Amino acid sequence: MKLGELDAATLARRLRHGITLITGPFRFRVRSACPNVARGLHTLYPAFTVEADSGFRDFHVRVDRVAGLRRWFKPQVNFWYDAHNPFLPLAANHAYALLEWGMNWCIAGHAHHYLQLHAAVVERNGQAVILPGDPGAGKSTLTAALALSGWRLLSDEVTLVDRDDGRVAALARPISLKNQSIDIIRAFDARAVFGEIAHDTHKGTVAHLRPPDDSVARMHEKASATHIVFPRWRAGVRTRLSRHAKADAFMHAANHAFNYSLLGRRGFELNADLVEACACWDFEYSRLDEALRTFEDLTQ
Repeated sequence: MKLGELDAATLARRLRHGITLITGPFRFRVRSACPNVARGLHTLYPAFTVEADSGFRDFHVRVDRVAGLRRWFKPQVNFWYDAHNPFLPLAANHAYALLEWGMNWCIAGHAHHYLQLHAAVVERNGQAVILPGDPGAGKSTLTAALALSGWRLLSDEVTLVDRDDGRVAALARPISLKNQSIDIIRAFDARAVFGEIAHDTHKGTVAHLRPPDDSVARMHEKASATHIVFPRWRAGVRTRLSRHAKADAFMHAANHAFNYSLLGRRGFELNADLVEACACWDFEYSRLDEALRTFEDLTQ
């Protein structure tokens, strides 16, 4: 059953006891009594599969109000993984964003059957493009524009390289956008569907963008990476694609991977094979329309 087949009231009721949500290769058992969590899932996950309440789940997570005075006075929420609180409490209106961050934390900390690179990844014409990006580089903005322009979204946050075959697995979860990027994507495509905006988080203003239905439907399909592109948004610059040294790309991927050192020799081999198979590029841009044309040419 698709989550979107549940009306809002039914989803909120079931969520209090827990639903099993499939996100790529992972099954999350999600519980919450927070109305904004239910609204966020109803808005952003309608195309995702909800499984029957039985069988194996990879992660059991919960977002709910904390106990004590903070349940009522300037209310706060917390994230639970099993019975563990990995984060400090946040303001109650950050509950949905906290769920997304917590799900990312679960994958990064436990899914070691993948080499996990801190990078977005999209695919077109059978070619997956990995987009590492430092904060403020415009990675998520570019990823959102590509996803809204017919590219298949595999992930906005983590590139999962399968340890067995070296191919990239797909998650297709909502894209996290911050600050001015929210308005940029709203203006870019009027069809873009956002969840509620969370103000004054540790990342600033945050909103999540619904992934394309086609990307969700194809989450079972892996992809072969052919390009690694290091994007950098700079105001007023001309769009420019230039070669990036493979040795530097290897080091960047290793240094920004969540579990490179944990995987030891296999992590080294996976990273080396990935970089060897890909053309590596630096990419500067200021205009999304020019960026999209460049990426289309890249994957012809």
